Amino acid sequence: MSVAVLGAGAFGTALAISLAGDGRPVTLWSRNADQAGALAKTRENSQRLPGFALPANLSVTADIAAATGPQTLLLAMPMQALAGFLHDNRTKLANKHLVACCKGVDLNTGLGPSGTIARTVPEATPLLLSGPSFAVDIAAGLPTALTLAAENDATASALQTRLSTANLRLYRSTDMTGVELGGALKNVIAIACGIAIGAGLGESARAALLTRGYAEMLRFALSFGARPETLAGLSGLGDLTLTCTSDKSRNFAFGRRLGAEGKAIPTATTEGIATARAATRLAQDRDIDMPITGMMAAVLDARMSVAEATRALLARPLKPE
Repeated sequence: MSVAVLGAGAFGTALAISLAGDGRPVTLWSRNADQAGALAKTRENSQRLPGFALPANLSVTADIAAATGPQTLLLAMPMQALAGFLHDNRTKLANKHLVACCKGVDLNTGLGPSGTIARTVPEATPLLLSGPSFAVDIAAGLPTALTLAAENDATASALQTRLSTANLRLYRSTDMTGVELGGALKNVIAIACGIAIGAGLGESARAALLTRGYAEMLRFALSFGARPETLAGLSGLGDLTLTCTSDKSRNFAFGRRLGAEGKAIPTATTEGIATARAATRLAQDRDIDMPITGMMAAVLDARMSVAEATRALLARPLKPE
């Protein structure tokens, strides 16, 4: 059965390559007609994912009507662009399985990917694909495990079978909240860990931030009804560990530059920036203790320097772990 990946960035291209690996027809959609034409001609995404050939059974198009023909659509676009895309194409997306592959919180609504889908295209079935993964690893066919979440287990099971490949192993979950929040919040902690390494605070500081950041993620997610085992799984602790320890992570790399140079230029997929701001507001409203996330929001908004944030975190009252 055919599938389509909407979004021809690095991750979307990698997913399309992996899904096409078993011979099924796959469509990769780009919003940019020139990019789509170049991909179709050269059979390589030289700008976003160089060195990986597009399989013959992977077609590329800029025609959204053609791309939305399959029943299952993977939405591989930045979180802050998701709502606008859904709104502009809601009639074409109705009654489809929409698998969100982005991570974060919409700054305007405070909703994650599944909530954004449900609000904008209520006739569609929202799913989430999340977990520890880098585009280059997936495109190279390296072993990768992700979580596929849906409210209905039968839906998750059917798509789990359909979207798993020889090297991409999917586990399923019905804890949409836990999967969504784990994938979003880990990016904030990744920026913090990157800052720590870039500023020369050392590996011990990174380990402390990763561990105490996980505690924040758990507190926040549980307050919204998530299950603790979800946060201990691939879409929580697994994704957190990968994202906080590799320069392949855009959020970690951004934080590292910020810590080393005092400034850094984010990309559309540096999702932790918007998430830090949105999560801080939500945490304040719910009286959830989120010191690292709050400090990150302050640093990213230039209300506090890295040195000031470090001193503030170290000066917090001593307490049991």
